[in-house]
Amino acid sequence: MQKNPIFLTRPLTVEVMKKLKKRFRLSFNRHERLLTKTEIIQGAQNKVAMITMLSDRMDSDVIKNCPTLRVIANYAVGYDNVDLEAAKKHGVIVTNTPGVLTETTADLAWALIMAISRRIVEGDRLVRSGRWTGWAPTQLLGNDVFGKTLGIIGMGRIGQAVARRACGFGMKVIYHSRHPIKPEIEKAIGAVRRPLDDLLRRSDFVSLHVPLSAETRHLIGTGALAKMKRTAYLINTARGAVVDEAALVKALHKKTIAGAGLDVFEAEPKVHRGLARLENVVLLPHLGSASFETRIKMGEIVIENICAVLQGREAPNQVN
Repeated sequence: MQKNPIFLTRPLTVEVMKKLKKRFRLSFNRHERLLTKTEIIQGAQNKVAMITMLSDRMDSDVIKNCPTLRVIANYAVGYDNVDLEAAKKHGVIVTNTPGVLTETTADLAWALIMAISRRIVEGDRLVRSGRWTGWAPTQLLGNDVFGKTLGIIGMGRIGQAVARRACGFGMKVIYHSRHPIKPEIEKAIGAVRRPLDDLLRRSDFVSLHVPLSAETRHLIGTGALAKMKRTAYLINTARGAVVDEAALVKALHKKTIAGAGLDVFEAEPKVHRGLARLENVVLLPHLGSASFETRIKMGEIVIENICAVLQGREAPNQVN
């Protein structure tokens, strides 16, 4: 039986690559770099499916110049990198990988909360530098997490997972979202819904878990940052453009807020040059889903989605 030809824009884990090669006639980008638009179009010629990353811009030009494509399987929860209208116009199904990233991303949000509040990265640098002279009573003082107020903006699956972890730290959880979560979930995690401005004023930690849209782009800008406590920390494991990076750099420099933990950036892989100069921010290279277990499961979901479309069935995670 002849295998369907598909194109992959970046190599995945060894386990997933083996499964892809077994199921499909696989062509893939063998370089650890982003492909240009021209390279993506060339790679997808005569292919029926393409596996894309969040960093691949799948605009109308790409889609119309890949006439044999039947499915674009995004290896991510987000899909704002794909022009859904163009895909619909050209009869291309778009899928994503929701759900599987929830707990892993929540873990990372908590890693950032702990790292920035207790100055873990600064401490690591000090020890490695050879300049550490021993324990001192005022050395690298941070702030407690236990008993503080955690404000969650966006109370979907990941937001709720972050909130559940807060229970173990005896934290008060408040949240802002377009719609309230179920009363039984609110009760289980002790969460209270608040207006955005109220959440910003009350929270010791503000954790972002909203998708990127016209409404959420630069949701956290100069005005929002000014409403936060000077002792508060901003955590972003959602999408980079939810935060106005230029405004955040100014706020961190002026100590308008105490610090920030960022896993995502406005123009990835570019990072605002001011961020790298600051000590009161922890910067990660988009590691939200970066565990072996999660990345393998994401690959399996991608395969499941592609197989469904090519077999004429509805894809489990179709977004258009």
